[in-house]
Amino acid sequence: MAQLFWLREEQVACIRPFFPKEQGGKQVDNRKVLSGIVHVSWSGLAG
Repeated sequence: MAQLFWLREEQVACIRPFFPKEQGGKQVDNRKVLSGIVHVSWSGLAG
């Protein structure tokens, strides 16, 4: 399955300074997390 993102890389680059700083532990793909948040918000799944 292809990687699907709600935001283009150019859009993510604009808000990248607001992402949390990486601090040890497991690395998280902030773009995937943000895409999940946008999907839930836009689709109304949050109830």
